[in-house]
Amino acid sequence: MAGSFLIISKGGSREKRVEAHEGAVICLRWNFEGTALATGGEDGIVKIWSQSGIHRSTLATTGYSIYAIAWGPDSDQLLFTHGTVLVIRPIQSTSKQVEWEGHESLVLTLDWNPVNNCILSAGEDCRYKVRLLYRSSKFDYSITSVAWCPSGELFSVASFGIVLLCDKSGWVFSKERLDTGLMQRLAWSKDGTQIAGAAGNGCVVFGQLVARQVEWKRIIATLEESNRIRIQDVLNETVEELDFRDRIIKMSLNANHLVVATATQCCIYSTSNWNTPHIFEIKDTIILLKLCRRYFLMVDAFCGLQLFTYEGRHLSNPKYQAVIFLDASKGKQVGELVRHTLEIVVISLSQMRSSTDQKLIFIDRNQDLYITPIFSVALFKLATMIDDAIWNDSIDILAAVSNQKMIVLYYPHAAYVDKDLLKYVKLTKECLVGENAKFQSFHGSRCTIRRKDGATYFTDISPYAFLLFEHVVLKQWDQAIRLCRYAKDNILWACLAAMAVDSKELNTAEMAYAALNEVDKVHYMLHVKDLPSEDARQAELALFKRRPEEAESILLQAGLIYRAIKMHTRLFNWDRALELALLHKQHLDTVLWIRQQYLKRTHVEETKQQFRQLNQQVQIDLEKILAKIDNDKERESHCQRASGHQTSKHQLVHAVTLVQGPFLPKGVSSK
Repeated sequence: MAGSFLIISKGGSREKRVEAHEGAVICLRWNFEGTALATGGEDGIVKIWSQSGIHRSTLATTGYSIYAIAWGPDSDQLLFTHGTVLVIRPIQSTSKQVEWEGHESLVLTLDWNPVNNCILSAGEDCRYKVRLLYRSSKFDYSITSVAWCPSGELFSVASFGIVLLCDKSGWVFSKERLDTGLMQRLAWSKDGTQIAGAAGNGCVVFGQLVARQVEWKRIIATLEESNRIRIQDVLNETVEELDFRDRIIKMSLNANHLVVATATQCCIYSTSNWNTPHIFEIKDTIILLKLCRRYFLMVDAFCGLQLFTYEGRHLSNPKYQAVIFLDASKGKQVGELVRHTLEIVVISLSQMRSSTDQKLIFIDRNQDLYITPIFSVALFKLATMIDDAIWNDSIDILAAVSNQKMIVLYYPHAAYVDKDLLKYVKLTKECLVGENAKFQSFHGSRCTIRRKDGATYFTDISPYAFLLFEHVVLKQWDQAIRLCRYAKDNILWACLAAMAVDSKELNTAEMAYAALNEVDKVHYMLHVKDLPSEDARQAELALFKRRPEEAESILLQAGLIYRAIKMHTRLFNWDRALELALLHKQHLDTVLWIRQQYLKRTHVEETKQQFRQLNQQVQIDLEKILAKIDNDKERESHCQRASGHQTSKHQLVHAVTLVQGPFLPKGVSSK
């Protein structure tokens, strides 16, 4: 048998014996599809075999025994170890291999998880490592086996007489001492709830995950046994016991509901009634449960993504492999596809009740944090070097952790209203969370963060923001202003300014900008308020939000051709202004005259060929130009009065000195 391995059927019968290596076969591993087998032996050779045991290729030849191998997430790479070195060798010979010094002594075991893409290794130096994330303290004996849980959230470590259960970031959940001697190998069940170990004394040890805990507001759910959950209401001081007929695979608590997936059933409990759950059968092991306000998502290997209501009614079965937005009730795509150049590692959707107001945030491989609306994708980078981020469960407040600091963006949508306000709505708090900290929850004003060492860190934010959001949702602008005056906090004034502009509440926006001493923005609000028509005001607000295409569309649909042309001349978009004048056969001489005045003031010669030709062909009469402009303005005012909207003059008492004349705020004008 030395140097050979056996292929055995599911029923236990021996199908084939394959002579593989000179010397013992030390390690072997199927790929994730079960179509290829990799082996390593004492002869220092790594070989690839077919499912039926036919030799395909010799991947590597080294001068050391191969003690451990593992397939990459896509089964296109193989990780193996010889001596103290770890090597990632692509299956295709055209790609380059990667190798590094893994441990101080002989590496005995390793594993590579396809979900989190993390590499775990251990050896005779009595340490285990999660590559680039964690290095354990030294143990008394060599570590002989490590194994990732299929979900990638946990891993197990075995040494002489002990088995450890660890978080994916490296810290230890629990430690079990056994009288079995040296543990040779560990293996997880498919559902990630059980673990088996082969001991040196011939025993096989089995373990069951318990004491898993999920929390939401005042409710704590704890897995006490494989089929029992203990529910504790901290506020009411009540305790409930929930028993199930099968082993519990997954559980999730959020949005006033507890969803429990067992080996054969899904049970849905309301936090107000633990006695009558909604129950339906499931076909395969549940991989993921995700709960939101109205629906929950369930993922398994057989059906993929499935959306359900909390009454257990199946809504849809979307099948996509990209970042997309779905109508939960129909499973159909809404909005645009999100495309990004780098791998996305964290993703989160805001929990606003209206889908039109929802935003998506994600963190890419470079730890850059981006935000985008879901219906009109427009990526905006909010921050860099971010470890994790989370939305508040009730309003659009975003929290992130970076370099032992917590960053709170009280109104991240300001990036699409007035990005100059981001510096005001951003709060940075020092917190002792260390590197690679992860959010557990963000309920109300309290944030719960899990540190790298497993400790839980709690921090709170100001409750005034929640009151402000409530007033704005109810259109109580006067109360919102009074709250900001009472709190005397620029964060609240900035949030109010952005929300008022987004809601077209110009008076409130004007007062908020005045409180922030943003003089140019106050001027612009005054300018917008003095415009004679509603369409012109909407267009100017769109321009204020840096959306010139939207502003142009509003003006053209309203028939305000001169205003559209004038807007582009203010932005120095001369080609587009000329294009509109030629297309609508209006104000061609106006564009040419404004262009000439601009060149005269800047002492620059005309360089655009089309303008040169038209200057020779079109006669410019200043009196006619001014008369046409006055006629257009009079017609616009007449249309506004005819529709029942009358303009009025506004008075304002300022604490700042105002300068006459409308102009764009800083950063809007561009060539």
